[in-house]
Amino acid sequence: MLSAPVSRIRSRQIGQSDIDGVVGLLASGFPLRSRDYWRRALEKLGSHPTPEGLPKYGYLLENDGAPVGVILLIFSTVPTSGASTTRCNVSSWYVEPAFRSHAPLLISQAIKHKNVTYVNISPAPHTRPIVEAQGFTRYSNGQFVTVPAFGRTCPEQAKVIGVETLPGAQFEATELELLKVHKDYGCVSLWCVAAGRAYPFVFIPRLVKGVIPCTQLIYCRNIEDFVRFARPIGRHLAKRGRPVVIIDSNGPIPGLVGKYFDGKLPKYFKGPERPSFGDLAYTEAVMFGL
Repeated sequence: MLSAPVSRIRSRQIGQSDIDGVVGLLASGFPLRSRDYWRRALEKLGSHPTPEGLPKYGYLLENDGAPVGVILLIFSTVPTSGASTTRCNVSSWYVEPAFRSHAPLLISQAIKHKNVTYVNISPAPHTRPIVEAQGFTRYSNGQFVTVPAFGRTCPEQAKVIGVETLPGAQFEATELELLKVHKDYGCVSLWCVAAGRAYPFVFIPRLVKGVIPCTQLIYCRNIEDFVRFARPIGRHLAKRGRPVVIIDSNGPIPGLVGKYFDGKLPKYFKGPERPSFGDLAYTEAVMFGL
């Protein structure tokens, strides 16, 4: 490992005045992403409603005032089981080679809040042992690819509508806000209305192998709701040219027709609230366009 004389090194929160240096570091560490990509990502973090008292952008590692490492963090308040929880998506991080022995200082700052559930949804294969050594647990082993229009018959009459229309049924205000925000990120935000209640669903458009149009499930209250309403939701999506849906899972999902791919994009968490399958709300998957 390369080494360099270090006279004074510290980790601190990223501020607005650090944006240019952070963009340069990330562009260096992730050469397939342009500076404009990272600048847009930081602009989205800047406008994101970060819970009070938590970092807006993440943390910076600096040596004598010069940035040498960075980690981006997306802190959010997410609806869970009729309440809410504070979650943090540990996103892109990079440390210059000469200072990698100091990377633990950056990581320890990033994951120090005990009441926060941290998720890592896109660890590169060579970093997964490092993620596990940091105390993260794998909660999703792979992905299930389904054609929901072929799901089992919906046991009740259900209507699928876009978030632009109030459902005329019972719903949670926090979920309405979630649907609106994710629509602005480019997602497909829907209500499924049945038996006097409105159930929220968010999907992000994808292209499998760059050519097959599909969507990925980004948010629902629980997978059972998706299975319950798979047929009407699937028909709604199919009419819009996206008949296939990708869902994080640990195996085939009963009630859905499709195929499970083990080891495909595993995901990890650390903290008090184990994430649900089909909940990637307010993560880099939608905010950064990964």
